[in-house]
Amino acid sequence: MYYGAIEAGGTKFVCAVGNDQGEIQDSMKIKTDTPEMTMPKVIDFFQQYPLKAMGIGSFGPVDINRNSKTYGSITSTPKLAWRDYPLVQTMKDVFPVPIGFNTDVNAAALGEATLGAAKGLDSCLYITIGTGVGAGAVVHGELLFGLSHPEMGHILIPRHPEDTYEGICPYHKDCLEGLASGPAIEGRWGMKGVELSECKEVWELEAFYIAEALMQYILILSPKKIILGGGVMKQQQLFPLIQHKVKALLNGYLTLSEITEAIDHYIVPPGLGDDAGITGGLMLAVQAEQALQIQKANI
Repeated sequence: MYYGAIEAGGTKFVCAVGNDQGEIQDSMKIKTDTPEMTMPKVIDFFQQYPLKAMGIGSFGPVDINRNSKTYGSITSTPKLAWRDYPLVQTMKDVFPVPIGFNTDVNAAALGEATLGAAKGLDSCLYITIGTGVGAGAVVHGELLFGLSHPEMGHILIPRHPEDTYEGICPYHKDCLEGLASGPAIEGRWGMKGVELSECKEVWELEAFYIAEALMQYILILSPKKIILGGGVMKQQQLFPLIQHKVKALLNGYLTLSEITEAIDHYIVPPGLGDDAGITGGLMLAVQAEQALQIQKANI
């Protein structure tokens, strides 16, 4: 019996089966097209394997309130074909097993907290900066959510005084995602980030916006590790720029050695690399099965 995992991203779905140690036995990537095109391929993959539970981390916004009538659905996404799509129910109709469900970034945060760069810590913040910007947080060993899940990619941040780009977010224009996502880089500079690797001014500006956001997250959540993933963060020159700017912004207000002396070990890339999200999906599946076993024991 296998645990199944889905990392439903804005550009691709990653499907995998593995064990309770996060070890992946088989996986497959599928383009995120319409539900009618994508979901039959997802279902076909998992029908090859006997499943004991499944975990799904999805692009959002999503409904993670178990008491809601639309629990397990993708809600007000800009990807109109997926708006109000009942992702969990679609899978449950075919696979009657426990299914854990959360955002893709919360799943990645769980993966990194369990087996990655934040292993052994009871809190961390995982941020993906790519097609969009999103963040998931683990606090006291639990994924952070309340009325809904965090949407940290849409916080408003101070604009750089020399930046005239209006921002690409269809909801807020110049929120963090609107100014620092991959499409924002392309919209501002006329080329994709991968084509601008040698342009120092591109990454100075990118680091400016990311550091502004990290300062706020540090002051509000005080995570024990910050993990930066996503396509934009494959530009490794960003890490020292961001680390330097975060220290400058905090300006000695926090006298914590993790920040003042070892910030290069505090703001880091994912320990699990590109597998953070799908590994987190496996951990969501493990948690879903464990919750069912506890429920049965209490009956």
